[in-house]
Amino acid sequence: MRPTCLAFVFAAGIAMLTSMGLAQHSPNASPYKVLKVAKVGGEGGFDYISADVENRRLYIPRSGAMGQLTVFNLDTLEPAGTIPTVKSGGAVVDPKSHHGFSTTKPITMWDASTLQVIKTVDVDSRPDGIMFDPYNERVWVLSHTPQYATVIDAKEGTVVGTLDLGGAPEQAVSDGKGTIYVNTCVDNSCPSHLAKAIIAVVDARHMTVSAHYDISSKGTRGSGLALDAKNHVLFSYLREPSPTVVIVDADNGSILATFPTGEGADTVAFNPATMEAISAETAGTMTIIKENSPTKFMVEQTLQTMPGAKTMVLDTKTGHVLTMTAEYGPPPANAPPERAGPARGPMVPGSFSILMVGK
Repeated sequence: MRPTCLAFVFAAGIAMLTSMGLAQHSPNASPYKVLKVAKVGGEGGFDYISADVENRRLYIPRSGAMGQLTVFNLDTLEPAGTIPTVKSGGAVVDPKSHHGFSTTKPITMWDASTLQVIKTVDVDSRPDGIMFDPYNERVWVLSHTPQYATVIDAKEGTVVGTLDLGGAPEQAVSDGKGTIYVNTCVDNSCPSHLAKAIIAVVDARHMTVSAHYDISSKGTRGSGLALDAKNHVLFSYLREPSPTVVIVDADNGSILATFPTGEGADTVAFNPATMEAISAETAGTMTIIKENSPTKFMVEQTLQTMPGAKTMVLDTKTGHVLTMTAEYGPPPANAPPERAGPARGPMVPGSFSILMVGK
C-alpha cells in the first residue's frame, strides 16, 4: 500500500468509467449510497482500516508524530478508545484470543479488550500490509523490503516463519481452509512494460508457495485482491496502464473477465451475501462488480464517495462498507507533483472522516 500522500485523479477516473464502463452497468444500478459520514478528526497519516466484526470494533491506525491506534464502534462510528503509543499503517485482531497486532517495527501486540500493549515482536522486514488468517489463527505481515511475509501465531505472539512470495506483496486473502492468495508486484522499480502482476498461491499450513498466476497480459502494479471462496474466484486489481480488475479462476489462474475501475483502488473485498466485489478508489469512487455466476460478471455500480477514500473494510454482519479520507488544502507554490498526480497541501485540521456505505 502507498501512504495517503497519494494525490487524487478524480476527474480522469470518472471520465474513464463513463466512457468504458457505462454500457456494462445493470439497469437497476445504484443500490449503494453513502449512509453516514463521521468527521472524527485526529492527527497523523492513514493507510489501512480494519474491523473486528464479531466484537463490533473498527480500527484505524494513524501514523506520523501525532499518530496512534484509534478505535471506533463499528455500528455507530463513535470513538471507543485509543492506544496512544502505537503509530502504524495497519492493524488486525484475532477475535478469539482478542490479541491485536499493529505494523510497527517491531510489531506491537496488544489486548483488544483493554487496549493495553502486551509486547513487541521482532521481524526482519519493514512491515506494510497485514492480514489475519482464521484457518490457524495466524497473522501475516507483508513487507516490500524484503519482499516476503512474516507469519505470527496470534495466540502466542511468536514468529512461526517467513516466506518469500516472489514479489512485493500487496493485499492478501484467505479462503479459511488453508490457502492464501497474495497480489504481488514483481520488479516494482522497473518501467511498466517490464513489471509483472502475479498472484502468489500459498499453502498456509506448510507456509510454501504452491503456484504463481501471471496476469501481466492485462496490466501491472497489482494492488487489492478479493476472493469468492465458495466459487473459487479471485478479483485482482491492477493500476497500470489503466485501472483494471482482472477476474481469475482461483484453481488454475485462468482469466475469466476484466473490467475498468476507478483510479487508485487499494484494498478491496468480496461480499458472499450479495455476490459483489467492491473496491475503494483514490479518485473518490467505489466500483461494485456483480458476480451473476462463477463465469458471468458485470459492473453493477460506480458510487461517488470522497477523494482519497482508497482503503476499505467490509462489515460482513451488516453488509456495510467502511472507508476513510480527509480534506486537504492547496499545495505550496512550486510543489513537485505526487507520485500519482498533482501535489496537494496539508490536511485540513479536524477533517478526517469515516464513511459508512451500504444499501
